[in-house]
Amino acid sequence: MQLQPVDRVDTIDAENFQQRYYLPLKPVVIKNLANDWPAFTKWNWAYFKEIVGSKRVGLYNNVKSDAFTPINTADDYKTFGEYVDMISQGPAAWRIFLFNIFDHAPQLTQDFTWPDHLMKGFVKKYPMLFVGGATSITHMHFDIDMSHILHTQFAGRKRVLLFPFTEQHKLYRKPFEVLSLADFSNYNQNGRPDYTQFPALKLARGYEVVLEHGETLFMPAGYWHHMEYLDSGFAMSLRALQASISGKLKGAWNLFGMRNIDTLMKKTAPKWWYAYKKTSLLKAAEKELEAADFR
Repeated sequence: MQLQPVDRVDTIDAENFQQRYYLPLKPVVIKNLANDWPAFTKWNWAYFKEIVGSKRVGLYNNVKSDAFTPINTADDYKTFGEYVDMISQGPAAWRIFLFNIFDHAPQLTQDFTWPDHLMKGFVKKYPMLFVGGATSITHMHFDIDMSHILHTQFAGRKRVLLFPFTEQHKLYRKPFEVLSLADFSNYNQNGRPDYTQFPALKLARGYEVVLEHGETLFMPAGYWHHMEYLDSGFAMSLRALQASISGKLKGAWNLFGMRNIDTLMKKTAPKWWYAYKKTSLLKAAEKELEAADFR
């Protein structure tokens, strides 16, 4: 992989953000975007446990999906309070995915400000909280609705790998899915992923960043991302639809077309479907390798 650091700015005005990052589809970390939000100092484990500790949440482990894995199906369930107690005792490779805490505690929406000055199209009904114990992993994927994301880290540190959508075949994207077949787990400890099994990864050009408390990462629409929780922590994602009709249509197809086809095939012919997708993605990766050799 060919990685470069993500740009970091303390603050940024709308014009610079649009010209340097939004329009070119380039990620950036805005260090002080959330500093004036009440959430910056107010949101912590004790506070969340107090207001939603009794709510039952789905937990996800670090195991990558296979031919039989339904999309977004939890591996276990606990109350939010039980989960916080568990991850507070030490490394726990469990995370909470797409927990809409704001449905249960709508007063939390008063603790932050939607950054409408940077971009339009925010889906204000669906801010999302992402929570993970130290060592938990969100495997390489892109968001199915193809939205732009502002991802603010509130507790703990998180290491993030980012790649433009166009790198999909070098990342071994599984057809009709948003996931990569390659496993990037703890890639930094080994210095690199498995190039023997996935040689096209050598060609992938992307970014690497570690998010600290209060920092906001702009992830442009369609960006692949892999996240590792260095500490137990949580973050909030604010998502904005793409301005273009074509961008909105791509998201709609992924949600209502691509996903339904994949779900149906996983139910009716899982082994055949998985083999078909694996063969297709390996051919696509081989073409990338051949093109690189030709150049």
